[in-house]
Amino acid sequence: MNYKLEKINAKNYEGNVIFLYGDDVADRLLPLSRKELEIVKAKRDNKKDFQVVFDRLPYRLYLLSFDSEQEAPECQEMLRRGAAKMLERMQADEVDSAAVTGAGVLPEEMTAFVEGLTLADYSFDRYRSKDCSHLENLTIDSLFLKPEELETSMRLWNRIFWCREWVNLPVADLNAADFADELQSIAADLTDVTCTVMDKRQIESLRMGGLLAVNRGSVDEPRFMVLEYKPKSATNRQPIALVGKGIMYDTGGLNIKPEDYMQEMKSDMAGAATMASVLFAAADNALPVHLVALLPMTDNRPGFNAYAADDILTMYDGTTVEVVNTDAEGRLILADAIAYAVKNYNPSLIVDAATLTGAAVRAISTFGIAAMQQNAFNPMMLMQLVGKQVYERLAEFPMWKEYDELIKSEIADLRNCGNTPQAGTITAGKFLAHFAQDVPYIHLDIAGVAYFTKPQHYYRIGASGYGIRLLYAFLQMQDVVNGNI
Repeated sequence: MNYKLEKINAKNYEGNVIFLYGDDVADRLLPLSRKELEIVKAKRDNKKDFQVVFDRLPYRLYLLSFDSEQEAPECQEMLRRGAAKMLERMQADEVDSAAVTGAGVLPEEMTAFVEGLTLADYSFDRYRSKDCSHLENLTIDSLFLKPEELETSMRLWNRIFWCREWVNLPVADLNAADFADELQSIAADLTDVTCTVMDKRQIESLRMGGLLAVNRGSVDEPRFMVLEYKPKSATNRQPIALVGKGIMYDTGGLNIKPEDYMQEMKSDMAGAATMASVLFAAADNALPVHLVALLPMTDNRPGFNAYAADDILTMYDGTTVEVVNTDAEGRLILADAIAYAVKNYNPSLIVDAATLTGAAVRAISTFGIAAMQQNAFNPMMLMQLVGKQVYERLAEFPMWKEYDELIKSEIADLRNCGNTPQAGTITAGKFLAHFAQDVPYIHLDIAGVAYFTKPQHYYRIGASGYGIRLLYAFLQMQDVVNGNI
């Protein structure tokens, strides 16, 4: 989508207009005839959230009424969702260009609406032989946004777009080596970003037993990537470590997935795509925060000398792990990366993102992220707060010490699965927390939100990029956290 800022007068604009109507005080500014105003007022007396279309041949006026008196997060989310519904109407009308203005609208509300349009307009098109309908040009009233505000948002939306593209790509076209090459190429063009890519030989020298074991069944080599963003203006003395699960495709290994559970398993690298995108967005917008992204990458296959249940693995930090289920592979590669972060970067906080457990989806469905923390009460509180603001919400699960008993092994230090079917999401978090040691640690299980099999408001079927706006907003708050504001 191409964006442009311009002063817009909806009453005489030559083109399709989207008009946001949020405050009854703004009635006199509505670009409507007396009869049309009566229609709108009658609807608004009954319900404030609605849409109506008026013909302005050869153009149309798309009016979105919303309740500006709601709390800000709910109001902005309704605008995102309203934008998605409006886009459907515009696409049915074969509209590819429009201008957006309004009355009784705050800048953040305008941004939320444009964000909803942008996210809803995405679709995975590269394999289609027929072009899909998109909103190609959007002119935004300069009364509501400054150029730098729009540009900052556009750079963030661009990173969400590319995260969705990567997650949607099949493993035949994006394996671990391909993905590492792609990220390395992007990093080379960004200021203050450095990139280190480790191949199988180097991973072997590091003795990353989890990553190497999961890779044993695959013809494709693994990669371990470290991206570092270190601006001179960074307000944090110790970096924040972002760890992302990069299982490029998950068959379940020798514990192969039953029935259709293998469908959409190209999305099992969404955690790595998310964390790379967050770091790139921070660099794009010059956020003053030192970040390190650690991305272990491989696919999980049942071929060759595939690792098996009953194997004992020695992890990067020396912890021994009894393999109970080869389909609990994500935590094995994440554990090596978390331990590497602790030893080599002394981070102030570790945050991981992973499509880790079906138990998370069963617990909270597709409405948010299952989250846990160890020694990170304050960062978790902040992340929950910004999650509510951007409407990428967290449901915090407990990390009581009793759960440690469920991952104890009789023959090794840990089991890679709990010894009971209950609390599967928590035992996965507990397993990973072991490798964070005393470093403040937050675990984000994005299994329910990284990839949708049905449209969800402003997300179409496929990858969502869910979590990027959350983590970016969290990083924007680091000035406050570090006492610089």
